[in-house]
Amino acid sequence: MKVQCVICHVHDTLEDDSSLAKKLRNRPIHTYMCPKCYERIRVNTEKRKQNENFHLFHDHRKRVDF
Repeated sequence: MKVQCVICHVHDTLEDDSSLAKKLRNRPIHTYMCPKCYERIRVNTEKRKQNENFHLFHDHRKRVDF
C-alpha cells in the first residue's frame, strides 16, 4: 500500500497485511505519519508534558450511563 506523510509529504510503502494499512483503508479519517515525523512529535509532546503549563482539555459534557 502506498502512503504519504501528512506533514513532510514523503511517499512510503506499507505491507498490505499490516495493522496500520488496514486501519488506513477502513477508516479514511486516520492519517499516516512517517516514523521520523511521528518520533519528532512524540518527543515535542513529552517536552510539553514536562512543562507546568501543560493542560489536557477534556470534554465537559456529563456522562450518561444506561
